Amino acid sequence: MTGTGPVIEMDGVNRHFVDGPAALRDVSLTVQAGEAVAILGPSGSGKSTLLNMVAGLDRPDSGTVTVAGVRVDRLDETGAARYRRTRIGMVFQFFNLLDDLNVLDNVVLPAEMTGVARGEARRRANGLLETLGIAKHARAYPGRLSGGERQRVAVARALMNRPPLLLADEPTGALDSASGEEVRALLRELHADGQTIVVVTHDESLAESCATRTVRIVDGRIASDVRHDVRHGNLSDTGAEVAR
Repeated sequence: MTGTGPVIEMDGVNRHFVDGPAALRDVSLTVQAGEAVAILGPSGSGKSTLLNMVAGLDRPDSGTVTVAGVRVDRLDETGAARYRRTRIGMVFQFFNLLDDLNVLDNVVLPAEMTGVARGEARRRANGLLETLGIAKHARAYPGRLSGGERQRVAVARALMNRPPLLLADEPTGALDSASGEEVRALLRELHADGQTIVVVTHDESLAESCATRTVRIVDGRIASDVRHDVRHGNLSDTGAEVAR
């Protein structure tokens, strides 16, 4: 999961919606391999639009979006779907697991969709479940798991195709405090292992506990971009604002 160089490069991105204010205004953002970045802002600030740009779910009106060497803003629907399967992993607030598949089959699915042989996909999935501490639930169905366990399954699924980038959209928003802390600890572990992570949230505590850098968005613009010093899972602000 390690690498060098930029994973995300956004340059002069603008996005307007009909009958509303600009969702993104001249946003430029670079995320280097191995960073853990929190995109922080209130509802309506533009952070979800930014996530959708990186995920290839939306396109800018102007500007460019490059992720892991792919010009995402140029992709057609087929290319964008292939990009999401191979270059990024996505974790959502409400897990988005398939309730009629057991845990192992949920995790295996993304690899099978990219043509990985079933035996190899199951081997890879079992390894991830073991690493994430949920191997004992491989045959269980999502509805029988706790919120924290379901989010771990969602993370395993997101990592199945070994993506250079993991996107997490309010990953603790539907969890109780104990399950939320489990997911925070998991994100810290993944980052320590070299995974590049972008967490989109309005939760200050999630940003403080998981990120080495916090980007604040206000009214569609980047208001601040600050790196932090991580020690023992806690963040102490270095006071250095990154030039945009």
